[in-house]
Amino acid sequence: MKKGILFAFVALLSTGLFAQTTWTVDKAHSQVSFGITHMGIAEVTGLFRSFDASINTTNGLDNATYNVTIDVNSVDTGVERRDNHLRSDDFFAVEKHPELTFKSKSVKKDGENRYKVTGDLSLHGITKPVTLDVWHRGTITKDDGTQVAGFQITGEVSRQEFNIGPDFPEAALSDDVRIKVDAEFKK
Repeated sequence: MKKGILFAFVALLSTGLFAQTTWTVDKAHSQVSFGITHMGIAEVTGLFRSFDASINTTNGLDNATYNVTIDVNSVDTGVERRDNHLRSDDFFAVEKHPELTFKSKSVKKDGENRYKVTGDLSLHGITKPVTLDVWHRGTITKDDGTQVAGFQITGEVSRQEFNIGPDFPEAALSDDVRIKVDAEFKK
């Protein structure tokens, strides 16, 4: 009897382990962008050129974990002078705080192929919980057998909560920074 219980436990454990899947970001088909309102009248957008991300799943996306690391020094708004200012101590202070990370803590289904993902965002030496909207746009199998999943992740963060640009009032730069990630992940 004890052998049967032990065998069943080992079989259940190994089934769970084999059901776990890691999806890695396809950087050539992905981008991390942001937007902020300047002077209350214009949208300024930019990208982070260097990043890494993974999604770990066990039997679907309802309990997935999301991990993202961004090299803040890779900020690119298309204007070198502005990018250098964003890297300075006035904003990101990249020499002291070179990375932005997001590690999910919970996932809540929010409609068909849509999820609310809550996790810890660490930026500028500060870690705070944020909730992002995740849209699983679909999964395909390529001719070579590789499975690819597409995601769009959106949300807003308060720059003031992360002490980004504290000397710049909302009349100059909005507090809300919009985040948009369009990404493909390979299994």
